Amino acid sequence: MTHSHAQLVWQDGQPMSAVFGDVYFSRADGLEETRHVFLRHNQLEERFAALRPSGSFTIAETGFGTGLNFLCAWQCFDARAPAGTRLHFVSAEKFPLTPADLAQALALWPELAEFSAPLLAQYDVLTPGWHRLVLAGGRVTLTLMIGDVLDVLPQLDARVDAWFLDGFAPSKNPDMWQQPLFDQMARLSSPGATFATFTCAGAVRRGLAEAGFEVKKAPGHGAKRHIAHGGIAAPTDAGWQEPWFARPEPRWRERSAVVVGGGLAGASTANSLAQRGWQVTVIERMPQLASAASGNPQGVLYTKLSPHLTPLTRLVLSGYAYSLRALRGLLPEGADWQACGVLQLAHDAKEAEKQQGLAELELPETVMRPLDQAAASELAGTPLPSGGLFFPQGGWVHPPALVRKLVEHPNIVVKTGRTALALDYDPSQRSWTASDERGPLAVASVVVLAGAAETAQFDSTRHLPLKKIRGQVTSVAASEASNRLRTVLCGEGYISPARNGRHCLGATFKFDADDLAVHDDEHAENLEMLAGLAPELRASLEKDAPEHLEGRAAFRCTSPDYLPLIGPVVAARDFVRAYRELARDASLRPDTACPWADGLYVNAAHGSRGLITAPLSGEILASLLEGEPAPLPADLMRAVHPSRFLLRDLIRRKLDPDAP
Repeated sequence: MTHSHAQLVWQDGQPMSAVFGDVYFSRADGLEETRHVFLRHNQLEERFAALRPSGSFTIAETGFGTGLNFLCAWQCFDARAPAGTRLHFVSAEKFPLTPADLAQALALWPELAEFSAPLLAQYDVLTPGWHRLVLAGGRVTLTLMIGDVLDVLPQLDARVDAWFLDGFAPSKNPDMWQQPLFDQMARLSSPGATFATFTCAGAVRRGLAEAGFEVKKAPGHGAKRHIAHGGIAAPTDAGWQEPWFARPEPRWRERSAVVVGGGLAGASTANSLAQRGWQVTVIERMPQLASAASGNPQGVLYTKLSPHLTPLTRLVLSGYAYSLRALRGLLPEGADWQACGVLQLAHDAKEAEKQQGLAELELPETVMRPLDQAAASELAGTPLPSGGLFFPQGGWVHPPALVRKLVEHPNIVVKTGRTALALDYDPSQRSWTASDERGPLAVASVVVLAGAAETAQFDSTRHLPLKKIRGQVTSVAASEASNRLRTVLCGEGYISPARNGRHCLGATFKFDADDLAVHDDEHAENLEMLAGLAPELRASLEKDAPEHLEGRAAFRCTSPDYLPLIGPVVAARDFVRAYRELARDASLRPDTACPWADGLYVNAAHGSRGLITAPLSGEILASLLEGEPAPLPADLMRAVHPSRFLLRDLIRRKLDPDAP
């Protein structure tokens, strides 16, 4: 797989595509052309102003380009939409601009600086896949789908209110302007959706009409004689959809949620919901937030990738970029996180072969680049036995600081030292009550269980296949030599540059251990691991007798396929009965509505990748609850869906549909 950014030629200060031989915007007045074509002919001023309180509006675009259309729409939304409303902008882009090119292009429009500055602050080198940017304190979300529009739109789960049908002219880019594009637009449109496009080519008008759109001509802007615009009364029938992966109908009466679990997954969920106006209560059984697996002094922020774009690799790429954006916006770099880079060493022949395959992914050098032994040693500040892959954007994070920052929101109440022992649903009130031994802790429309393996302790979630794996990290005082370590080193384990005079290294994996005591033999394991990573660094840490070492143990929570569980929960017995025929014939297409447990969601099993996947998980859940465009393609949303294991076991005849 190859990945390329846009190749630009600058003519008279204007960006032009070297590949398509076309301009990104009108040489006369690109800003006014955007407003004329896309804003006026989608009636955005009027439609934004008419939004109900707490309503939202979704725009989808073919061809993000310089982001000019997005910025104009955001400016219009900011000026016209009532407080409490939200804008979702989804855009496909096969050849994204580099950050430098985007900044140069947007400098042409100083009147948009109020909006382009926050976009540029989050816009980075875009890896293949989907990227969610949260702007304006959560009022505006931008989802960039990097790839061919004909590949990414079929994976989009959204209801689009207005289409910006943009991109290079049909004569310059015929591959895009095809019937499958117009058919996808019809599938994704909400009732009454509109479209506008700068072109009035006959093939485009006919294709849109064939897909079900009413197509009209209007005067063009500047030298262009005509543009096309119109609408569609109702989306086309997309055919059979898997009911077990459908979105539950939002039945909540108010925006209120209880989040059980005060680690990264719970805090990320609470933050994403609070930004959308939800009142959230976080319940944490320990005396402090981030006391379990999210409580390590230093966690590593890096992308452990596969040479093939597996679901896990694609999830990690999207989550990694999202976590980096979140960190830059939440925490000042220094005491609580450092983008010092991560060096993944080729510590054996198998890893070296895997890294060779990863190099062929051709990710941008600002994301990943190979280093030989000498270059790796020089960059790390310590002699190393091998080279490896360097991830310059990565680094280490103090997870408790990130968790505390995520729950710093006026809509979030935190209750620590309390254990949610019971969850009771009242169908007449459509509300959940979470209680401990002293009585009710909180009442809300929705419950999100984000308490790692404890998520499966309730009757309604007992079917979830969660397992816990003990891990111990070791903290050791830095030496004069180890203070020169400038980047995180990873191999079988990891060591981070010193924080507050100590290094964090680890971590062990113990599959059948139930205790959380700190063990000397696991300290020895971690130090032995370090000896394999960096022998001279290990030798420099002389004060490694057990009395000089500190550490902590916690349980990671994982699933059988090592992907997290993020999404709605089903009533397990009803699910098995509803789809029992799949055990006989897995190719059947039942229409029975999925028996959801109303208002019950889970966010768990992030394993050792919590810093990568948990922050984005909050956006996944919020999009499901709010009916927003999903931040990930449909196949990845299914890959993390909590019902995937029930479905799998039913098809494999591991479940008895007649069990009581």
